[in-house]
Amino acid sequence: MNPERRQFLQGVAAVSVAGALGFTAAAGQTLPASALPAATDADSAPSTNTEKDASTLLADRESIRRQMIRPAALHKGSKVALVAPASGVSQWDIRDGIRTLESLGLEIVLGSTINNVKEFLSISDEERAADFMQFIERSDIDGIVCARGGYGVMRMLPYLDYDLIRRYPKVVVGYSDITALVNAIVARSGVMAFHGPVAYSTFDDYTTKYFRKTLFEEAAVGEIGDSGEFNHRRFSRRKMLTLHPGSATGCLCGGNLTLVVSTLGTPYEIDTRDGVLFLEDVSEEPYKLDRMLTQLWLAGKLQQCRALAFGRFEKCDRSANPYFPHSLEEVLRDWTERVGVPAVYGLPVGHIKRKITVPVGARAELDADNLTLNILDPAVSLTPARSTIRVNVEPVEHLLRDDAFGTR
Repeated sequence: MNPERRQFLQGVAAVSVAGALGFTAAAGQTLPASALPAATDADSAPSTNTEKDASTLLADRESIRRQMIRPAALHKGSKVALVAPASGVSQWDIRDGIRTLESLGLEIVLGSTINNVKEFLSISDEERAADFMQFIERSDIDGIVCARGGYGVMRMLPYLDYDLIRRYPKVVVGYSDITALVNAIVARSGVMAFHGPVAYSTFDDYTTKYFRKTLFEEAAVGEIGDSGEFNHRRFSRRKMLTLHPGSATGCLCGGNLTLVVSTLGTPYEIDTRDGVLFLEDVSEEPYKLDRMLTQLWLAGKLQQCRALAFGRFEKCDRSANPYFPHSLEEVLRDWTERVGVPAVYGLPVGHIKRKITVPVGARAELDADNLTLNILDPAVSLTPARSTIRVNVEPVEHLLRDDAFGTR
């Protein structure tokens, strides 16, 4: 990269981080009630100290991160609810996943969102949120596995009670569109959540092994390398490879790139500070991937992470756009050079057969030279956790108006 280009990007980085902090302060929704000052007449006046507001918010988020709660481990006999917080799905569609979960000794309970399809979602936003929350509150339910992704999770996020999710922490797992739910739970509740297979997924031996190792055992998962699923000349299907050398340790964050970007500027966006950021996507043009990575950069998110672990980007290799002929490989290599942190391609996460279950919020070391991700923290606890600490103020009221999404 030429010096002029690097200097320009460094300038953009500084402005982006400052802008992101200022915007976050204005939109802050995760302050605990105890951290809020008493209401005064001056509250209606514009803030004159944005920098102080931003630092207060970041200090609070750091406090939540330090108090990250691990949900109770699953075990033989655990009751697990299957829900469809996004697109609809039938029990027949997820029959293989149900068999696998039952083979692990889990008792399956179907939510009202299963076998219930309304238009392009399972049921209404409020009903999907209520279905999810009833399983959070039920004492006989030990975990929640999402049935599938698709579309629609973001629409129900304002209707969830993040205080209750923290008070009754449970295993919540899914990927793709479920990325928004996983990251919202981590950001707003301070509870570890899991980017992993849905009931619709193929549970081969590899996927089942890491599902069980992550959610049933209190020991840290440890070192993960290439899954052995891919060994193709095409970049997206090559074996795991180094994009930028080095190693770094941080908290795991990320998920589906489209959903990560879609929640920027909302109360549910991810915190990449000192993080190991993992990203994956499917069926996206390289220029669209470049645009989303650019948005992460402009929001200050790429500059704050310590390492980048790209998962699989299936069906994303070559652009059909004649005005952007660049490939997936060119896009990812360009961005890893710009960010300059240890980076790999091919972490076994994404829309693929063999995938790991990632504990979002746990510490991990990415070794780009040896192509390993070493998950350092246990993801679950053998002792059920309970918390009475409030982590958010009130529901995001402006998102709960009857006209929030237009005419129903």
